[in-house]
Amino acid sequence: PNSQAALDKLYADAKDDLNSGSYDRAIKSLEKIEGRAAGTTMGQQATLDLAWAYYKTAERAQAIATLDRFIKLNPSSPAMDYALYMKGIVNFNEDLGLFGRLANQDVAERDQQASREALLAFRQLVEQFPESKYSAEARTRINFITNTLAAYEIHVARYYFNRKAYVAAANRAQAAVAEFQYAPGIEEALFIMSESYDKLGLTLLRDDARRVLDKNFPDSSQYASGGGKRKKPGGSSGEPLTQWRADSS
Repeated sequence: PNSQAALDKLYADAKDDLNSGSYDRAIKSLEKIEGRAAGTTMGQQATLDLAWAYYKTAERAQAIATLDRFIKLNPSSPAMDYALYMKGIVNFNEDLGLFGRLANQDVAERDQQASREALLAFRQLVEQFPESKYSAEARTRINFITNTLAAYEIHVARYYFNRKAYVAAANRAQAAVAEFQYAPGIEEALFIMSESYDKLGLTLLRDDARRVLDKNFPDSSQYASGGGKRKKPGGSSGEPLTQWRADSS
């Protein structure tokens, strides 16, 4: 049963099952192949196919574990870029519910680990394999995930601010600025920070946040210092948001 001909037949049947959508049957065959052909090219391919079959049957944890095993055991595999891409895709689709319901959901502290794991996998892919055929799509997904995670953090900060939980609002807004400084929503995050610190009587932190807001968004629709009046339109100073002293709080 371990002859090459038998393995070839088993793998061909597994591929037929994958192509026809018979994923449960394919999984059983691929698990056998992975064990019998360990250390071979066929074994590596079976592992990747197995991860795909788990993903298609909504077994996310199994798919991720299988991909992690492949990445650990085959660091020099020519299919490493695909493994990283698949890991990103599995995690990305796991959190599509968060992305899709962001505007309407009730705010709650929820696990964003899946989207963060997707971000890490896609970043590793584009850094290690910039010329991979999967890298262009990975870059697009990185931008989407980054902007959405930032939007979620700001959504939570706004939620806390509206309920007068100013410490929590300032902390969440600051976290968004520190981690996602190039995301579109950072203007509002800086505004929430400045207003929260103002409510808390923390004038130095308020003024610091306002300074960074004014420098980076001189015609901000959120806020402009100076007696509550809008500043005159002007070009951005280009001052990096990292001028915000994240350790000052």
